[in-house]
Amino acid sequence: MNFKKKNILIVDDNYEMLNLFQRTVKALNYNTYKASSVNEAIEVLKSHSIDLLITDLNMPEINGIELLKYTEEHFPNAAKLVVSGVSTIDSAVNAIKSGALDYLIKPFTSNELSNAIKSSLEKNVKIASDYFSNTEQESYAGIIGRSSQFKNLIDVIKRVQDNKVSVLIEGESGTGKELIAKAIHYEGTLAKMPFIAVNCGGLPENLLESELFGYVKGAFTGASESKIGLFQAASGGTIFLDEIGNASMTVQTRLLRVIQEKEITRIGSTNSEKINVRIICATNNNLTEMVTKGTFREDLYYRINVINIHTTPLRDKPEDILLLAKSFIKKYATEYNKPEIKMDDKVSNVLLRHSWPGNVRELENIIQRMIIMSDEVITLQHVPDYLKYHIPQQTDFLKSLKESEKEHIVKILNAVDNNKTKAAKILKIDRKTLNQKILK
Repeated sequence: MNFKKKNILIVDDNYEMLNLFQRTVKALNYNTYKASSVNEAIEVLKSHSIDLLITDLNMPEINGIELLKYTEEHFPNAAKLVVSGVSTIDSAVNAIKSGALDYLIKPFTSNELSNAIKSSLEKNVKIASDYFSNTEQESYAGIIGRSSQFKNLIDVIKRVQDNKVSVLIEGESGTGKELIAKAIHYEGTLAKMPFIAVNCGGLPENLLESELFGYVKGAFTGASESKIGLFQAASGGTIFLDEIGNASMTVQTRLLRVIQEKEITRIGSTNSEKINVRIICATNNNLTEMVTKGTFREDLYYRINVINIHTTPLRDKPEDILLLAKSFIKKYATEYNKPEIKMDDKVSNVLLRHSWPGNVRELENIIQRMIIMSDEVITLQHVPDYLKYHIPQQTDFLKSLKESEKEHIVKILNAVDNNKTKAAKILKIDRKTLNQKILK
């Protein structure tokens, strides 16, 4: 039976050592590729299916640890073996933590290398687990977490849910401001009354005004009949004004009167009508700064900001990330008929490391995508590239002439399988000059 040869990539900045290494590995009946820098290695990984990466640690510009981390997440099926002249405990620990399956100290025999290669290829078995099976989940009205911020938030919600005090929820987009507003409403004494959400940033000024306060027949072109506004529709319950910072000054002025007088006047009418409604506002703008700049009314700010809730971005409460992931996995696994799906532990490490600029909304979208793209197990292959580890690339125009020349010579030598005569011809230099440059 014929078995496909394994593809091995060897990375070392010492060109003579690299060639010696390649000859030794070829003699063990493996297909070999070589690179003298991390950037070259990444190009090989992108263009070939590599079964094993063998890399030195101490290399200029970008070291082998960075390459190990990058390969671990972008090419998780490749085994990783470190060969190094450095034998400190710290370097070995760092290499293993970065995904290396074995650590070989130079110099070594051909037999030791053969055993290390075989061992690394055999160990490279991905094991998926139910990564959140032992996590303790806490939730309240659909809000999930176990962090101190989560507990403080739930405490505030419980204190305000049974009264009609004005609440301002501030925080970044995607942090669940509407979910908090709904928790206040549906967990309190007003639960059976209307809850109406209004996106103040999603409607033009004139339309927002008519939607909020209503109008009488003939108030403007197209007003063929009278209509009550959302404040009246929410009577007895809660109106949630999302993105309140985007409301125009005209709307802000009318909102102030509504809060102060507890009454509204429809557009085109001179009669005021009493209302009985709790107002919850939310924004991802800094209203304090807007007050200073004169773009938000100071008197309105203090009227809506009786109770202030500031949501915590997901990056500041890592204890909640995997709990939320668990919830979304259950939700979308059921939706897409994959109830037994699991997630590789390495994926959870990526989720914990990411800064989540889009917060909970971004996490939910990522989980949904990975559920769709996977079968029984979510692995690193299903994680979007932008979440994975990235090596800071040196900008080409900042490289020295010597560095650029070295990279070009190495690429040519690799392309002609180390045939120096062919390489010298392509480079338009004699073989003696090429040998001198190689020695340097």
